[in-house]
Amino acid sequence: METRNLGASGLKISAISYGNWLTHGSQVEEDAAVACVRRALDEGITTFDTADVYAHTAAESVLGKALAGERRDGLEVFTKVYWPAGQPGANDHGLSRKHIMTSIDGSLRRLGTDYVDLYQAHRYDYETPLEETMEAFADVVRAGKALYIGVSEWRADDIRRAHALARELHISLVSNQPQYNMLWRVIEEEVVPTCQELGLGQIVFSPIAQGALTGKYHPGQKPPEGSRATDDKGGADMISRWLRDDVLERVQRLRPIADDAGLSLAQLAVAWVLKNPAVSSAIVGASRPEQVTENVKAAGVTLADEAMAQIDEVLGDVVYRDASFNASPKSRDF
Repeated sequence: METRNLGASGLKISAISYGNWLTHGSQVEEDAAVACVRRALDEGITTFDTADVYAHTAAESVLGKALAGERRDGLEVFTKVYWPAGQPGANDHGLSRKHIMTSIDGSLRRLGTDYVDLYQAHRYDYETPLEETMEAFADVVRAGKALYIGVSEWRADDIRRAHALARELHISLVSNQPQYNMLWRVIEEEVVPTCQELGLGQIVFSPIAQGALTGKYHPGQKPPEGSRATDDKGGADMISRWLRDDVLERVQRLRPIADDAGLSLAQLAVAWVLKNPAVSSAIVGASRPEQVTENVKAAGVTLADEAMAQIDEVLGDVVYRDASFNASPKSRDF
């Protein structure tokens, strides 16, 4: 497994990290979830990403159980805070000091660890002063509950302001976690250049576009039974934007490029993401251990520039590039 620095920090993480959004605690049984984590470890993955909101806190608990007994300093465990994850209330979401302090303790308890390597702001909170948020994060770091701070799906201007405050507070803001794949490139114009300037690495989620880039979905055909597109616990909603016939037809046309590179379509998608020097790690998920094994084969693969150009030509105008799509809720009343 290839390792990369997380941005300009000294923290090394696996180029492919394992995430349990949409799976653990909801779509797959706990035994299967644990088997996937064990396979990830066997394949050399040391970086694991979750969030308190995933499966209403169950995902953190499942991950904690799956990693129990592993040497803690040999792992990088990431989680996030922002969305509601406990009893309903006025302060059960956002990035207020109260919510951050309550949430970090809950996450550590569920994960069965004294600290997380990276604590991430899951979205930007327009209802809390950024100074309050960053000061709370600084206290979390100084208490030894997190080593580094990151953000997820933040806009470039907000990342810049947060980075300046982090420098003043002497804490390390080292990463952004955006959605990024062949079809969704909204971070390229503004977020990536800003993060490269400031030394933040990208830990990208959905490199396979929730499965749309695997090639299992065909234009004019019903989704395969048991696939994410047939899941009524959230998976179908997440993948729906990619199930248009024009998108699926372009994805099928990527097969010759994948074949020439000796890769499956899923491996091609992960390798495409890792080709970007701004990307520190690509998060993959799985409902079966063999999916983990397939995805990690993209680690260390370097796609030729010709292949990258061919991919751009095939996908053409179905790619989302507008930076305005990279946005957080304007209000906590969602």
